[in-house]
Amino acid sequence: MEHTALLIIDIINDFQFKHGKTLAKKTAAIAPNILKLKKLMKTNGLPIIYVNDHYQLWQADYNKIMEKCNNPLSKSIIENLCPEGDDYFLIKPKHSAFFGTALHTLLSQLGVNSLILTGIAGNICVLFTANDAYMREIKLHVPTDAIASTADEDNEYAITMMRNVLKASIYTTDVLLKQ
Repeated sequence: MEHTALLIIDIINDFQFKHGKTLAKKTAAIAPNILKLKKLMKTNGLPIIYVNDHYQLWQADYNKIMEKCNNPLSKSIIENLCPEGDDYFLIKPKHSAFFGTALHTLLSQLGVNSLILTGIAGNICVLFTANDAYMREIKLHVPTDAIASTADEDNEYAITMMRNVLKASIYTTDVLLKQ
C-alpha cells in the first residue's frame, strides 16, 4: 500500500439528472465500501483525495459544494462520505480527475505511484480517470464494489476496459482490504 492514494470521484453529487435516482441508489450501495477503504487509508497514514465536479461554483470548497448538492437523494451519501480536514479536495471541469486539475502534481509531491479508484460514474468519470492515470504510468486498483454507474452493464464494461486495456488490478473491497 506504500505510495498509494485513495481517489474518491464525484461522490458529492446532487443526482439531479436523468437516471439520477438510479445512480443515487447504486451510490448508496457502494458508500460503505468506500468508507471501509477510507478508514484503511487513514489507519495507514495514506492520502485520500476527493476529486469532484464543481457545480458551477468554481471553488474548491467542499462545504459549499456539499451545501449545493444536499437533497433527499444525496443527504446520507454526503453525510457518510464527506471529506475530512486532512483529506485533499480538488474540483474538476470535465470527466477525468486529471484534466484541468492539479492532481498529477499533487500525486508527484505525495510520492504516489498507485491509485485505488472509487466513485461515480464508473463508465464515465472513473474510466476516463483510469485512462489518464494509465497514460501517466500510475498503477491502478479498482474495487468493483466501490464504483457505480447508472446501468450495471456499463459498469461491467468499464471494469473490463480497466482490466484488459489499462492493466488495472480488479478486486472486491474485502479482497483489497486483506492485501
